[in-house]
Amino acid sequence: MMNRFTTALVTLVGLAGAASAQTLINGAGATFPEPMYSKWFSDFKKLHNNIQINYTANGSGAGITAVTAGTVDFAGSDAILTDAQLKAFKDKQGFGVLCFPTVMGAVVLTYNVAGVSGDLKLTPDAVAGIYLGKITKWNDPALGKANPGVTLPGKDIVVVHRSDSSGTSFIFTDYLAKVSADWRAKVSPTGAAAVQWPTGLGGSKNEGVAGLVKQQANSIGYVELSFAIQNKMNYATIQNSAGAFVKPSLESVTAAAAASAKTIPDDFRVSITNPPGKDSYPISSFTWLLIPEQIKDASKKTALTDFLTWMLKDGQALAAPLTYAPLPKAVVDKEVKAIAKIK
Repeated sequence: MMNRFTTALVTLVGLAGAASAQTLINGAGATFPEPMYSKWFSDFKKLHNNIQINYTANGSGAGITAVTAGTVDFAGSDAILTDAQLKAFKDKQGFGVLCFPTVMGAVVLTYNVAGVSGDLKLTPDAVAGIYLGKITKWNDPALGKANPGVTLPGKDIVVVHRSDSSGTSFIFTDYLAKVSADWRAKVSPTGAAAVQWPTGLGGSKNEGVAGLVKQQANSIGYVELSFAIQNKMNYATIQNSAGAFVKPSLESVTAAAAASAKTIPDDFRVSITNPPGKDSYPISSFTWLLIPEQIKDASKKTALTDFLTWMLKDGQALAAPLTYAPLPKAVVDKEVKAIAKIK
């Protein structure tokens, strides 16, 4: 039989254990928002030292697969979930998955062209032509016309694309499908995380594409804006749907979202590539957190809903310093209400 001292000691040990118990949450997916998520998860832990959120940036496709299988608690995706993917999740888990936009960013065309250190301008036809393998030389008239005064070499264009299933590829191919009938007919009628590329070299993740562009003379590839800025890479100005050549920036991404605000549905599955507006950068996108709508572990549910609330109200102020565009207020307000759907 325990005496009073033993009982008190056991009680104290139990309370200490409860106080130190951590809620561990694991996620995986999109590489594009990884710097933002790392900052958010670190700052959130400073406010809630009993919550540890881990995130593996292994690509949107891998994240969607993992959250559908139930091997992670949430996923990150730069790709809009399709109806088939929503159905696959529900068939596997018995309930749905919710899509929460977190920040906005852009996919940029980065290049390594001999003798060209300044700004390179690209039209939608030129971008599609390069990735279709129809424009093969840097001094092609389609490129020269948009770049008067720039001496483009008569060298072969080395095309670089993602080799993994990627939300970045989804955004880029979503744009190509909107601006090029040839792309829609020959490669993909809509955005896709992975396609059969007509030409080029494949690199894994942003790092792989960037590495190939840096190594290969006269090359062009696509990466996220934040990655290009952090790695001091050249990136092109793209002609938008209004005919204006727009440099990717926080302001031009925000303009793209503002121009698309009226089309944002309640489930937040919306593309903002090739939007209207003379100030809109045309290869802009939201990125999403995919959260199961039912979370059986009460501590994980509380932690995730608390994080989402903090991310939408306080975390948005941390976006711009990391070269992400914060969400428009109208989207934030809709998302705050949508958190209640998590049961």
